[in-house]
This record gives sequence, C-alpha cells and structure tokens, in this order.
Amino acid sequence: MEQIVYSLLTIFNEMSPYILLGFFIAGLLHAFVSPALMSRHLAGSGWKPVVKAALFGIPLPLCSCGVLPTAVSLRRNGASKGATTSFLIATPQTGVDSIAATFSLLGPAFAFIRPLAALVGATVGGCAVSRYDCEKVEANSCTLEQGEKGTDEPPAGFWRRMSEAVRYGFVDMVSSVGKWLVIGLVVAALITVFVPDSLFVSLSSYPLLAMLAVVAVAVPMYVCATGSIPIALSLMLKGLSPGIAFVLLMAGPAANFASVVILSRTMGRRATFIYVASVVLTAIGFGLAIDLLLPSSWFIPKVTAVAENCHHSFDIFPSICSAILAALLVYSSFRTYRHNHQTIKNMETKVYKVKGMACPHCQASVEKAIAAVPGVEAVVVNLSTGEATVSGTPSETDIKAAVTAAGFDVE
Repeated sequence: MEQIVYSLLTIFNEMSPYILLGFFIAGLLHAFVSPALMSRHLAGSGWKPVVKAALFGIPLPLCSCGVLPTAVSLRRNGASKGATTSFLIATPQTGVDSIAATFSLLGPAFAFIRPLAALVGATVGGCAVSRYDCEKVEANSCTLEQGEKGTDEPPAGFWRRMSEAVRYGFVDMVSSVGKWLVIGLVVAALITVFVPDSLFVSLSSYPLLAMLAVVAVAVPMYVCATGSIPIALSLMLKGLSPGIAFVLLMAGPAANFASVVILSRTMGRRATFIYVASVVLTAIGFGLAIDLLLPSSWFIPKVTAVAENCHHSFDIFPSICSAILAALLVYSSFRTYRHNHQTIKNMETKVYKVKGMACPHCQASVEKAIAAVPGVEAVVVNLSTGEATVSGTPSETDIKAAVTAAGFDVE
C-alpha cells in the first residue's frame, strides 16, 4: 500500500504544475477565441480549412466525446465536413493541458511529436473525407438559426474575460478531466507496483503486434489525453518501448466506442471509417518511427523510478501545486454533487434517458440544449446514470429534437 501511495504522489507531484498551467491557458482560449471565429476559417473546400481545423483543435483541451458537440456547432456555423473531421481527430489527442503534462512526465520529445502526429493524422483524415465522402449541402444547413446567433460569444471586457478564463480553466476544466486524470493516476500506480516487468519485456520483442494489442485495449477503454499520460509512463517503466506507449497516447483518447457510435450517426459511416483509420494508422506509424528511427535517449521518462524508494522528499513548489490541484478536484466533485442533489430535490420532473454521454463536456452540452427548449424551467443531467431530469411544460418532441441536434440519442 505504501508503494502505491508513493507512486501516485510522485506522478501527481510531477504533473500538477504543468496541468495547472494548461488549465489556465485552456481558459484563455475559451474566453478569447469564439466558435464563430473558428467557423469562418473552416468553411470551403480544399486542404486549407482542413489544416486550419487541425491547428485550431490541437490546443483545445476537449476529450473525444466532449469535442462532438463543439464539432456539431462548427458544422452549423459553416465548417466543411473535411474540416470538421480534421477537428474531431486533432482535438481529443492533444490540448494545452495534456501537452504540458506530457512534457512534465515523458519529456520534450514526446511533447513535440504528440501534436505533430495529431496534425498529420487530422490533415490526412480531413482531406480523405473531403475527397471520398462527398456531401450535398442544403440551403441554410450550415448557418446558425436566427435565435442562436451570438450565444457562444465570450463576455465583453478584458477583466470579465479573464474572470471567465479562470472560472472555465479551474472549475469547468477540472470537472471535465478530473475524473479521468484520477483514474489514469490510479491505474498507473497499480501497474507500476503490481505488474511484473517480464510481461512487457517479452511483448516488446514484437512491436507491431504490441501496438495492435494496445489499440485493441485503448478503443473500448475511455481515457482522456491527460489521463493517458501516467498510464503510458507506467508501461514504459515496465519495459514497453516508447513507440508502443505513444500508440496508447494517441489512440486511447481519440477512438473509443462511445465517440465512434455518435460520430457514425452524425457524420456517416464512411467518414467514421476514415476517422478511425486515420487515428490508428497515424498512431502506429509514428510509434514505429519512434522505435526504429529516432534515438532512444530522446524518450527517457523524466520520472524514472516511482516505486523504488518510498522515502524520497518532494520539492516545495510542485507540492503546493499538487495541493491546489487536489483542492480543485475535491471542490469540483462537491460542487457537481450539490448542484445535482439540490436541483433534483426541488423539481417535479420527467426523466429522459440520454445515450452517448461519457464526460462532463457531454453533460454540459445536453443541459444547455435542453435548457434552451421553450417551457423548460430547470434541467439536471446525471452523467453516471445517463438521465436528464426536466421540469416545466416542454414538448417531448422538442426535448428529443434538442438532444439529437446536440449529437446524442434520447429515449
């Protein structure tokens, strides 16, 4: 037990300063860059909107399911299908928070190659969709409804935007990735302590087979871009090659069953196939290049022994950052529980079963969509049960239409 706790604290202490910095940058992006601005650059055909979409998506800290409502919004604002696919590929694989955390645990080479691979995969996938999945654009299908204009604009004024950046970065973002970050840390600590080194030493003799095995495990296992980092670190410390760990970093956050099912319904089967193929092939291609072409000295983890010495002292600044991050995680959990409990307690409700939600971004998107329906007085979406509890006198048809338009299925 002592080794597990020490492993957990060591990884958490190493990541926390960079994660807090990433959360703040994510808040700045949210407050100062509007979806309407992005959409204006993502319309039209050709490779330029595809590359722009990838460059827009790389720094955004959204998970694979959380990015779907954002992509739907971009499509409605005029983004092409190829550009939307590019955005869907690049965004969940990276993010300013995960890039910073990658640098903190795995070093600068991983931190540089990770967004580069996301850019390449997103560009290839987006261009393939533009070429092989032709779309018929109906009149007015890619424009906002009159009543929707301006709803995603950030608040006016520099200090109001800064306040919104802090709130989004250190409250909403913590709610979004906190659960998966903790899960990733616990899994990493358990792997570090309990999994024998010999298991991975034998697997590393067959790199391509090992990468396919990682893909097979990563697709059903939902893990965000930041939560995958400690797992990849623990696998490397157990003997897996950097290229195999890289496949987990890229395939795990972008290609899970929940997002694939929703994407198939909203973008079509052909676009979904291209999406998954781009993610998997790019991850394996870059993984093989890391193992076969690049110096192994570039990929030595910054944390090299998390369970060998349980009496190591921690530096003051990372410890303070860890305490702040832990407090934010606890506050976020308490805030979510209190909001759901108090609202449901005071509501005479009707319950809808929403399918496809896997993170707080999905939860917030469904709540926002239902709240905009005429007649809705209050709405609470429970992520763990997949239920939307609605009070008021809205039309059931309108509720279902709003949830469907947001990219989810509803009963």
